[in-house]
Amino acid sequence: MTRDEPRTGDETTVLLAALQSHRDVMLWKLDGLTDEQQRWSPVPSRTSLVGLVKHLANSEYGWFCETFGRPHEPLTDISQDIEADMRAAPGETTQEIVDFYRRSWTAADASVHELGLDATGTSYAGTTVSMRWVLVHMIEDTVRHAGHADIIRELVDGGTGHHLPPR
Repeated sequence: MTRDEPRTGDETTVLLAALQSHRDVMLWKLDGLTDEQQRWSPVPSRTSLVGLVKHLANSEYGWFCETFGRPHEPLTDISQDIEADMRAAPGETTQEIVDFYRRSWTAADASVHELGLDATGTSYAGTTVSMRWVLVHMIEDTVRHAGHADIIRELVDGGTGHHLPPR
């Protein structure tokens, strides 16, 4: 399900393509599974496939939009539960979370294109960060969570990697 990534091009194009490739992987991990399988957690932290997608959507809106003072959808409230963005809330559907994730991509990519890699913003911790740093950080975070998703998906049905296994 991955897209062909450019092997040449400007920095923005290459970095956004790398991020998009792993965004696609995250959604592939949900494909063909039941709602129960998408929400299943094999670990004490209660990490699930749909929870990882929700977390990444919140992260993209937070880093690419909130950090740079750009408009974004409301983020999951983590003031009472630091892990609330890692789980589907009661009544929250997988499709709602996937749509939220896709909208976060659109907002994130617009921020990168409109502000440029040298733009600076203030992180939630109060530190100054560049858009370049945020983009690299989100690639790292998405790849890290794609690894988690790969393990969970393998436990569910044996599916691993960047694409559906041959049938």
